Amino acid sequence: MTKEGQINLVLLGPPGAGKGTLAGFMVKAYRFLHISTGDMLREAVKKGSELGKEIQRYMNSGELVPDKIVTRTVIDRMSKPDAAYGVILDGYPRTRTQAGSLDELLNSGNRSLDAVLYFKTSEEVAVKRLSGRLVCPRCGRNYHVTNIPPKKEGICDTCAVGLIQRADDRPETVRNRFSVYEQRTKDLIAYYEEKGLLREFSGDRTAEQLFEDIDSFLRSEGLIDDDPYEG
Repeated sequence: MTKEGQINLVLLGPPGAGKGTLAGFMVKAYRFLHISTGDMLREAVKKGSELGKEIQRYMNSGELVPDKIVTRTVIDRMSKPDAAYGVILDGYPRTRTQAGSLDELLNSGNRSLDAVLYFKTSEEVAVKRLSGRLVCPRCGRNYHVTNIPPKKEGICDTCAVGLIQRADDRPETVRNRFSVYEQRTKDLIAYYEEKGLLREFSGDRTAEQLFEDIDSFLRSEGLIDDDPYEG
């Protein structure tokens, strides 16, 4: 990798854009750390640090964890040894205010974001992807009616029980989630456009095609120049 120090990226895109899949590709290829906000907060609580105890108090009272604390937790996680190659932030920031808070704390440590990868996806594609998703109620394994079908239609390969569709994956629910995301992230996308960090990709392409686009972009920016890691 040509960039000196840690590579910091944010992934944006509506439900069904494939952010999780692409993050997985990037973790395998470049050894980046994928930070999912919910998992990160639970990890901090489990470790029992002072920050984790503060988060736990908000969770116990049923309150939302304040933006400043979430951002501090993100920064703390980005400082761990397994984040040395780079970090992919997925699910945070969600608002312009959170983005400003993230920038402020990064800058205080002489760090910054390198790029915000926005997977612009059509509603039709998002609905098709998510409404075709099935899950095993016993082991939690995910399938897709066309992309990852089970060996026997409607039956989990591992548990041999009937697969189900989550309520939030039903077409009408997906359309609503898509609409809500588009409305809520307008200011966030505009913020990163103003800063010159936003890079738009077509989320309608396959995961493999989209990863090729991302890889080409990272190399053209001098963020990556070695062969993808295969270990």
